[in-house]
Amino acid sequence: MSPLARLSAFDKALSVAREDLEIELAGRLCIPSEDFFLNPRRLRGSDFLMRWNQGVWSERKVIDAVNASGEFYAIPYGPSGTAPNDIRGYEIYFERLEAAGLADNKRPDILVFAAKDKTEVIRALSTLGGKQELPFISEENATLKALVSKAIVAVECENSLWLAKSMPDYGSKLRPMKRLQSKNGLPKNAVVPTIILKEEDRERLLAWQNQSGIPIHIWHLFHDLAFGISLKEASRLISEGLIQSTSQTFHAPSGASSIKSIYKIYHHYAYQLGNMVKKPSLLAESITDPNGHIMPYVKFEGGKLSISEESIDVLKGVMGE
Repeated sequence: MSPLARLSAFDKALSVAREDLEIELAGRLCIPSEDFFLNPRRLRGSDFLMRWNQGVWSERKVIDAVNASGEFYAIPYGPSGTAPNDIRGYEIYFERLEAAGLADNKRPDILVFAAKDKTEVIRALSTLGGKQELPFISEENATLKALVSKAIVAVECENSLWLAKSMPDYGSKLRPMKRLQSKNGLPKNAVVPTIILKEEDRERLLAWQNQSGIPIHIWHLFHDLAFGISLKEASRLISEGLIQSTSQTFHAPSGASSIKSIYKIYHHYAYQLGNMVKKPSLLAESITDPNGHIMPYVKFEGGKLSISEESIDVLKGVMGE
């Protein structure tokens, strides 16, 4: 059994790439993970708490932006978007998923509907027990199946703790690369906005897309811009060798680590999903473990994402297919 397969759903959801930990821990002392306990899981300092909050915040900003467009209506669908807004509740939520035998299900994070279907969507959600109950309901359930079938697009959300426009290679022109057999690309060490797609997620999302018939798009939120790309287009770029996989080590709150293959898709191939028209506030927050240990972290609050006309056109185009 692979190390990844042995991880709990909670650990999988909160796994953080080593490169993110190195950035966030720069200049800090190395503190053993055994010093931290949470219900009673171990946490390596506050970085996991910050990344968890970042994920919750980014998904909600995307949903708010879609709903503010007036043309579409979005709801959270995957476990991360419907889980409680506190870390302890989040852990208990995943334990409940495991108990229901649904922890290994891979569903897109968000469903997007035409605004005209909002009333029908809300009615279906009420029948199902509310948004928070969706991850605990089998996709064979007739009401849930009918709800999903009305979606225009399903969305997988990713986020990065970067300002896209400030990255050194933002907007750099793609050029022939030897490692890509002279296909256009950028050097391996280029610091550029990318849309992240894990290979393990790609396979499972493709299976969900094929089964549901609903196209999946990947939306990646930075702190100034957001980009999107369809799973179909991402898969084409990968199959044609324009985007190659890289191996990255991910760390879980329990201290376990796993190596995953990921794809970093240049923003050049994406459509601009939107702009952050109001920056979020970074607030000091903390959590106290059962042993009385206080763990501070940064909480993301507020901010506003505005959906671009380009992304509205993309959604309309999918709706018209």
